[in-house]
Amino acid sequence: MEFGEFMGLAVAMGSIVAIVGILTKTYLRRLEHKERIAEIRAQAPVPGQADRSDVIERLEHRIRVLERIATDKSENVAAQIEALRDERVPLSAPAREIV
Repeated sequence: MEFGEFMGLAVAMGSIVAIVGILTKTYLRRLEHKERIAEIRAQAPVPGQADRSDVIERLEHRIRVLERIATDKSENVAAQIEALRDERVPLSAPAREIV
């Protein structure tokens, strides 16, 4: 290998090392930026979150009532199920008797 070939190889290797270094720094900056954006989004209130919590609360209440009906051995289970179907009747209202 002659001196000119050696210098060409050294320049090529130096260029590759420099390019890899630049790409690494760029990637790390991009990764930090994505992490900051994720943190900001996690701290920001989500629009509609209050609506979701209301829906979740209503569903949990409904599940508790259904569990109570499913495990209740009394005779008015059918009346309670009908009360659940009728949205105008509150869940805490006494059950109607079916004649």
